[in-house]
Amino acid sequence: MDKLRLAEQTLMNDKHPEFKTGDTINVHYRVREGEKERIQQFEGLVISRRGSGSNQTFMVRKISAGNIGVERIFPLFSPFVAKVELKRQGAIKRSKLYYLRERQGKSARIKEKDQNRNTVRELNRQAEERAQAAQQTASEEE
Repeated sequence: MDKLRLAEQTLMNDKHPEFKTGDTINVHYRVREGEKERIQQFEGLVISRRGSGSNQTFMVRKISAGNIGVERIFPLFSPFVAKVELKRQGAIKRSKLYYLRERQGKSARIKEKDQNRNTVRELNRQAEERAQAAQQTASEEE
């Protein structure tokens, strides 16, 4: 089994950004048409990830023209996946988002993760300190 794990590790590479379920990504996928090769982009929401090691796959769902949902499964460490771009991170609490298949419009949206959460907390703390300082100066004036 050690030889099998060694072979799997040679296939794995860390050229992709860290993404998880709920993130919006753009997958650049190599497509062969006869002898020609081109790169096709598929941008959508990651609704699931499964597998481990070199067998990891992720499912991306996009809404095509005419409100038709299109899902595609990509192997993460495939040589056909040229590049994965992370567009936005979603704030979710589930590992599989299959419930989005039945939803449309606003109910199918995922909120964006707050990147500046620590900054917001810091601003709130500073505002509280200023309010306390203002109360102390008001009480000292009386």
